[in-house]
Amino acid sequence: MPAKPKVVFLPHANIQYSQLKPGRRAWVARQSYEKLFDLVASDPRYRIGFEASGETVAFMARETPEVAKKLKALIKKGQIEPVGSPYTHLMVSNIDPEIVLLTLKDGLDAWEKHTGVRPAVGWNPECSWTSHVPQVYKQAGFKSLVMDADSFFLSFQDIREATKLAFDVRGHSNKNHLFKIEEYIKDKPHYLKFLTNPSKAANGLKLIFRSDMMSNFMLWYLMGATEGYREKPVGLEEVQGVLATWKKRVEATGSFIMPYAEDAEYIGTTAYFYVKQFGQARFFEPEPGSVARFKQALDAALAQGYELATPSAALAAPALPNPAVANIENGVAWHGGTAKAWANTKYARILDPVCRSVYDGIKDVCREAKLPLTSGDKNLRMALTRVISSYVSDARWPPDPTSPGRFNVEEALDDLAAANVALGKLMGAKKLGAKKALYSPALMHGQIEAIRAELMALKYFGE
Repeated sequence: MPAKPKVVFLPHANIQYSQLKPGRRAWVARQSYEKLFDLVASDPRYRIGFEASGETVAFMARETPEVAKKLKALIKKGQIEPVGSPYTHLMVSNIDPEIVLLTLKDGLDAWEKHTGVRPAVGWNPECSWTSHVPQVYKQAGFKSLVMDADSFFLSFQDIREATKLAFDVRGHSNKNHLFKIEEYIKDKPHYLKFLTNPSKAANGLKLIFRSDMMSNFMLWYLMGATEGYREKPVGLEEVQGVLATWKKRVEATGSFIMPYAEDAEYIGTTAYFYVKQFGQARFFEPEPGSVARFKQALDAALAQGYELATPSAALAAPALPNPAVANIENGVAWHGGTAKAWANTKYARILDPVCRSVYDGIKDVCREAKLPLTSGDKNLRMALTRVISSYVSDARWPPDPTSPGRFNVEEALDDLAAANVALGKLMGAKKLGAKKALYSPALMHGQIEAIRAELMALKYFGE
């Protein structure tokens, strides 16, 4: 009997989400992550991947230990595969590779500390892209990486011309228009095979592709939304139809599909849906119906003859060589958007140069003190941890006319201030306090407070 086609559902979690207020984070862990874990535990046939930043894993262990316990139990049972990412949710392609490597290893350490498992599959926040992404993930210890199919396909000239899709380095995305890619490739096995098979980068890192062709459709189904875009919400029968259509494509070209690789917070809450889709100041409202709809999607896949699978189960199939990965444009991201859009908001333009100054100061002081960046020195670790945390993407997103939360930006500023203090202590401990040509904590304190005043004077969306 031929093997059943596999289907991979991959919710991913980020507790530092833009506009998710600190006092609301534990509620989201219980309202979303815990509801998801309870759902998976309810049926032994259910298998999913679950990605979370190291910060999110540590938060659950610290603030909602009962939720973390359920995650750990499901990993042990093999019903959830952990998928790793940076400790801090940052835009990998916008940051120095050496920073990315440090935070990837910290993220893996967090998973291992709190669940006992070190993930082998990696997630790249927002699927931001540059040429060093495969290298740094492999160097961190990952065996495979979840990729964005839409930006990959848009690196082919014929697809770009057929869809008329263009990247915007200033705005949100082409999220609701990416169905045009599916319309073009639906009868082209030489493209479909990258969605239905693992492939392999030049350095040996295995790749598995997600796409908004399916994920965006599933998101609208979970939200049960119309908001003037549809006469009625996406129904279960439509989900069944999409799964049936893709099953034929899987059977013809490969062994699996990944129909949902989106924010975990959409299971149980509205997360950022109404901001992103409609520009409304509605953040993280309860949406219990989405939990039931996610279950219906899992059950629909089973009824269609799919096997629910973890990412590694799908990755076990033979991998296609994929040299075209080298052609994905530097600076793109998922949803048909760009990582450069994160760097072009006014928050990033103000924050990033100061983050760079502090990080360069850390490197200069370490060079003078002959201290490796990977040293266990407590002041160095604090300085690095906090400056990396200040690069969090959600203090820089979204662009006008919406914005991050004021508190998101405040957290990044507080991280910068703490990194500056720790670096000053490191200089003192290494007898370098007088060598202010290397770095001046006092002047940097003034710089941080100057940008704090500038950023806090801005008006924030929803206020």
